[in-house]
Amino acid sequence: MSDGTTDLEFTDLAVAAVTPLATGIVGFELRDPGGADLPAFAPGAHVAVRTPGGAIRRYSLCNPPHQRDCYEIAVKGDAAGRGGSVSMADRLRVGDLLPVAAPRNEFELHPRAKRFLFIAGGIGITPIVAMLRHLVAAEGPPFHLHYCTRSRADTAFADALAAPDFAAHVDLHHDGGDPARAFDFWPLLEKPVPGTHVYCCGPRALMDAVRDMSGHWASGTIHFESFGVDAALRRNDVPFTVRLARSGTTVEVAADQSILEALRARGVDVRSSCEAGSCGTCRTPLVAGEAEHRDFVLSEAERATQVMVCVSRARGAELVLDL
Repeated sequence: MSDGTTDLEFTDLAVAAVTPLATGIVGFELRDPGGADLPAFAPGAHVAVRTPGGAIRRYSLCNPPHQRDCYEIAVKGDAAGRGGSVSMADRLRVGDLLPVAAPRNEFELHPRAKRFLFIAGGIGITPIVAMLRHLVAAEGPPFHLHYCTRSRADTAFADALAAPDFAAHVDLHHDGGDPARAFDFWPLLEKPVPGTHVYCCGPRALMDAVRDMSGHWASGTIHFESFGVDAALRRNDVPFTVRLARSGTTVEVAADQSILEALRARGVDVRSSCEAGSCGTCRTPLVAGEAEHRDFVLSEAERATQVMVCVSRARGAELVLDL
C-alpha cells in the first residue's frame, strides 16, 4: 500500500524469529510469507516499517546483503520514545505480519576506501554489523571496530563479534555508565589516515564527539547514521509554530511531533529519506527564527539559513520556512 507523501510502498513480511540480543534490544528475522527472495540491498541500508502501534519507524538491516531470503533488524524498546519501537519489542510475535518498505541506503560504504574505521555505541551497531559481515564475506578492505556500551549485557551481537572472523578487528569498550570512563576517540582521529573512511552510529553524545574530533579530516571521509533523536533531548521538547513564507500558512508542531510530521499532516509535501538528520534530503531554507539543530549534515555557516525538518526544532515560539 502507498503511504502518500512519504512515497513508501509497504509489503507484509512474516516474523520468522524473535531473539533477545542484549538488555532491552530484540532482534527480528523477517521473511516473505511465500518464501521468495527479498529486494536486494547494500550494507548500511535501512527499511521503514509500520509498527504495531501504527507509527512508521526505520531500522538498519543487520544481515549481510548476500542473504536474500530474510531481513534482520534489531529494535531497542525506548520507553521514553514515541511508542513505535516499544510496540515492536512488546507486541510482535513469530508468525505476525509486519508491513515493510523496500530498503534505502544513506550510509553506504565508500567504493574507493582503502580502510574502514567503525565507531558504534549501543544500538548504533546495527548498520555496522552488516558492513562487517559484508566485508568479511567479500574479502574487502581491512577494517576495525570500536564498540562502546555500558556492559557486556548491553552489547548487541556480542557473541557474533567475538567469532574468529571478527575478534581481531573488534574492540569492545564498557564504561558502566560512568562518564569518567567514556572512551577517548582523539587518539583514533587525531591523525587522518589517507584512504581511511570513518563510519559512526550511536547516541547523540558519541556522534557529536566524533564530529568535533574529525573536523580536520578530508571532506567526505566521515559518515554518520542516526535513527531519531535521543530521549534525553526529546524529554524537554515543547510545542512551537512553523509559518510557511510563500503561503502564509501557520502549522502547529506538537511536543511529540517533528516539523516534517506536522507539515505532512497539513498536506505539505517535503522530500525526505532517512528522517534522522543524517542524509540531507529534507534540507529546507530557514527564513526567520532560531532553530535547535539536531542534524549531522549542516555546517555551522549553513545553520543560519537552513534546517533539517525531520529532527530539528525551534528555540523560540516560531520558525519561518521558505515553503
